[in-house]
Amino acid sequence: MPFLKWVGGKRQLMTEIEPLLPTRISTYYEPFVGGGAVFLHTQPKKAVINDYNSELINVYETIRDNVDALIAHLAIHENNSEYFYQIRALDRREGFNELSKVERASRVIYLNKTCFNGLYRVNSSGEFNTPFGRYKNPNIINETVLRAVSNYLQKNDIKLLNGDYQDALKNIRKGSFVYFDPPYDPVSKSSNFTGYVQGGFDDKEQERLRDTCVKLNEKGINFLLSNSATELMKDLYSHKDFQIIEVGATRHINSVGSKRGEVKEILVRNYG
Repeated sequence: MPFLKWVGGKRQLMTEIEPLLPTRISTYYEPFVGGGAVFLHTQPKKAVINDYNSELINVYETIRDNVDALIAHLAIHENNSEYFYQIRALDRREGFNELSKVERASRVIYLNKTCFNGLYRVNSSGEFNTPFGRYKNPNIINETVLRAVSNYLQKNDIKLLNGDYQDALKNIRKGSFVYFDPPYDPVSKSSNFTGYVQGGFDDKEQERLRDTCVKLNEKGINFLLSNSATELMKDLYSHKDFQIIEVGATRHINSVGSKRGEVKEILVRNYG
C-alpha cells in the first residue's frame, strides 16, 4: 500500500521478491526506503527505515504523527499548472524551512501525484524540478491508504531515520534482515534517474554499497539487494556467497515514452 509513486518502486516486483524474503526476521532494515513498497507490503513489527531524502522521511513522520491534519491540508490543492509551479517553487524561496511538517509533507504528496510520470527528481541545488503532469483526476488524497499506513507506523516498533545508509545499519545484530533498494546503476546515460537526492549515486557509491554487503555477509546478516542488470552490477556482486537472480520489471517512468516497458533487473542475496 505505497502512498507515493517512486522511481524504481517495487510494487510490480513483489511476486519475485516476496518468496525470497527470510521467514524469520528479528529486525527489518531498509536503508533506501523510497516509496516503501516492500516495507509496507511485508509490514514488519520491528524495523529501521532510512532515506537520505529529508522531505520523504518527513512525509512518513507526518503520516504517523498527524494524519488528520495532512489529509485536511491535501484537500486545499488545485490540479492546474499555474498552482503546481507555485507549489513546486516553494523550495527555491526564502521561508521554505519555516513551513510546518504538515505543509511540507502535503507538498511532496501533491507534487508526486500531479507531476509528470510521478518522477521525484531534484536538481544539483536540491530543488524539485519535475514538470506538471496534466492528469485529469489525480488521486491526491488517498485517505484509506494514508490512514492504514498511519495506523501501522503507530502500532509497531518502526524507527525512521534520515541520513547515510551506513549510519542506519550501526549496531545491527544477527537475525536482522536488510533489504537494499538503492538508486540504480543507469542502463544508459539518458535513463539516469539517480537524482532523487542532491548529489546522485555514482559508481564509487555503488562500490561502497557492495563493500557494505560484504561486511554484512561476514557478520552473518542476511540481505537482499535490487539493482539494474548492468555488467557493472553483475561484476560487483560476483561474490562466492552471493546469488544473483535476474528478473524482468515493468518500468513506467522514463522521459521517453518508447523506452518505458520491461527492463532487466537483478536481485542479489547471501542466503539460501
